[in-house]
Amino acid sequence: MKMRSMRVHELGGELRLEDVPRPTPGPGQVLIKVAACGVNFADTLMIKGTYQEKPVLPFAPGMEIAGVVAAVGGGVPLAAGTRVAALCGHGGFADYALAPAAVCAEVPEAMSDEEAAGFLVTYGTSHLSLGYRAGLRPGENLLVLGAAGGVGLTAVEMGKLMGATVIASARGVEKLAVAKAMGADHLVDADDDIRAAVKALGGADVVYDPVGGVQFDAALRATNQGARLLPLGFASGDVPQIPANILLVKNLTIHGVNWGAYRHLDPVLMADSFAQLFRWFEEGRLKPHISNILPLADAAEALDLLRTRRATGKVVIRIDG
Repeated sequence: MKMRSMRVHELGGELRLEDVPRPTPGPGQVLIKVAACGVNFADTLMIKGTYQEKPVLPFAPGMEIAGVVAAVGGGVPLAAGTRVAALCGHGGFADYALAPAAVCAEVPEAMSDEEAAGFLVTYGTSHLSLGYRAGLRPGENLLVLGAAGGVGLTAVEMGKLMGATVIASARGVEKLAVAKAMGADHLVDADDDIRAAVKALGGADVVYDPVGGVQFDAALRATNQGARLLPLGFASGDVPQIPANILLVKNLTIHGVNWGAYRHLDPVLMADSFAQLFRWFEEGRLKPHISNILPLADAAEALDLLRTRRATGKVVIRIDG
């Protein structure tokens, strides 16, 4: 049987909407009829060939999906017809996608397909980064760079939920207003002197950084003694080089965050994180922010919204609409 798939045939090339064979789940896999697919900055890197995971060409981008289980492979406890969100790695820009059953989570009835499709990567990244990696404590100052982006906005929300004082940094009044609406206590324009502004607010105990470049350098110099820094991406395109003397003098700790690797490193930890996040959603403590919903035919535009930093929160592709 055939399905639609938005695929790239060469690194850096254009997406093509094609009819391709529908995949069949193997042992431990599920086949999901995709309702919606979250769009992530990592998808743009994967298309360029600069992401840590490099699928075999041609491939469809799209690493997180929501939909209904259509078929299961051997040893899978999920039943066909179950509504799930899942990490598929790639392949989500399609009518059907395969995903490991271990990283599928049943979706609460109150959650829309679009919310579910954009939930796992951003909230999962912030939850494991702040809770498991950095050990964020109530009363600490959390500095979030890129605070109006997909992961940044969830870090603002998660930091407040965990009892921190959140300093949100983003570029421009409109983006800062989005971070403020999500609960940020203090706002710092990324075009201003981040170091001076954060130090005036008491310094940073934890730095959450999906941006890199000069913003990381400024944040590093605005940290308090014993602070923890979380480099988890380089949206600026500039990978910072960290001076060891500053780490020594301030007793700093760097926690690199390759969140997607936990699919293989510790899928139980990832599943437990998803379960907690869905509980918080059902309790009304998490409120996903989606700025753009586009059809599959406009997948290139969805990716461009991230490349050009025009989106706030999450961009989602609606597959079956």
